[in-house]
Amino acid sequence: MCSVASGRWVHWFESHLRREKYLQSQATPPLLALQHSSISPSMDDEVEVRNGSRDNKEKRKRKQRTTPEIEVMDIEDFGQDETLKIRASLLGWYDLKKRDLPWRTPTTTTTHEDEDDADAHEDLDNRAYAVWVSEVMLQQTRVETVIDYYNRWMQKWPTLHHLSLASLEEVNEMWAGLGYYRRARFLLEGAKMISEGKCGFPRTTSALREVPGIGNYTAGAIASIAFKEAVPVVDGNVVRVIARLKAISSNPKHSATIKNIWRLAGQLVDPCKPGDFNQALMELGATICTPLKPICSACPVSDQCSALSMSESHGSILVTDYPVKVVKAKKRHDFSAVSVVKILEEQDISKGSQYNSRFLLVKRPNEGLLAGLWEFPSVLLDGEADGATRRKTIDCFLKSFKLDTRKNCCIVSREDVGECVHVFTHIHLTMYVELLVLHLKGGMKISYENEDKETMTWRWIDSEALSSMGLTSGVRKVYNMIQKKVALEPHPCQNKKSNSKKLKDS
Repeated sequence: MCSVASGRWVHWFESHLRREKYLQSQATPPLLALQHSSISPSMDDEVEVRNGSRDNKEKRKRKQRTTPEIEVMDIEDFGQDETLKIRASLLGWYDLKKRDLPWRTPTTTTTHEDEDDADAHEDLDNRAYAVWVSEVMLQQTRVETVIDYYNRWMQKWPTLHHLSLASLEEVNEMWAGLGYYRRARFLLEGAKMISEGKCGFPRTTSALREVPGIGNYTAGAIASIAFKEAVPVVDGNVVRVIARLKAISSNPKHSATIKNIWRLAGQLVDPCKPGDFNQALMELGATICTPLKPICSACPVSDQCSALSMSESHGSILVTDYPVKVVKAKKRHDFSAVSVVKILEEQDISKGSQYNSRFLLVKRPNEGLLAGLWEFPSVLLDGEADGATRRKTIDCFLKSFKLDTRKNCCIVSREDVGECVHVFTHIHLTMYVELLVLHLKGGMKISYENEDKETMTWRWIDSEALSSMGLTSGVRKVYNMIQKKVALEPHPCQNKKSNSKKLKDS
């Protein structure tokens, strides 16, 4: 016991020195760095970032040159006895405490001995596909949110073959609201690639990494859970658990630190139950070893945790000091003008005139943010802009869709609805929202099918279809604002005479 305690104190002292050096190199007050999960830059820092000054760039360059000397430190391996204890404790805890999640329910009892059987081979492929879908959905997304999306997805596309027959439009609509839409596109591209090949679902990490959108983490998860390959997985939860087990004081975002954590995770993987072990490690980080309030008393590997041992022996050390907090990059602030364009089309029927209404949706470019997704007409602004500037910008943009308020349509009403804020990973977007109601002049009719569905870049859609359509979170926010502010289905025919006169005068 004395030798173990002594070794831990030596390790703590070295770790403490490395952490202090690292924090000094970041020019961050140690107390703040240890106590807070995110740190806002000072006003001076904000000015430097905003101006992009040469001095600031030089500081960053110097930091990049000097930081590796502090960060690239040897992290001792897990000992054999330590590894065996962690495996046994973690797997036992996982068997008792794991959450009941739909993607954890095995669809087959196939063993490796059965793999030559055609049905067993198909079962394994289906299991791998389910793991793939769940792991991609879970990236940057809460489990509670993913469950419903996963169930709907698997009901619509229960196998890889079913997904390979889907269109990007269908996939995007199913994914709407989950964010990070590139994930959905990569899933579809990967499914098509595997289905078109002759080798079936890839069964090793090296083969899986050849599939679009599958990196080290997803490859490790599929290979270990579905095919029992003894390989590690490292996500944010695993980084946190291992950083605390080893009291790793280096920057967890640094490539050398990440490489070391992958190495350590690889040492821990149970060769007999690699999938269960990897899920147990992630489960521990998600439910017990949490970022701010770890429940150390319920942790199955607390006896092997260096961070906990140090916190119990030294009052200035907290378990939550690990992993070291890194200052987050400041989000870019963008502004856009969004126009919800509603067009009234008069149709003559025996009982008089009534108006059908449709909304204009525009498809975003196939590359970049929210690629290929539908939104209301939107124009990025240079900065904050007044109402007149925004309207002029929108009017110019609408000409791209054959809508010209001076030539072929008149404005029935135009109202500023308000501002809507939507936050992306790296962008803080403020949207100025308006509702623009138009009526075509001279009995003109709009063309609803202006292009082939696969190539069309804009379309008209009625309110019922719009309400049930899969929209991104930002577009849904705008739509909800419109619904709350004004009625989406005005009925000009209720006051036919006044409306008819108003339209004729215009």
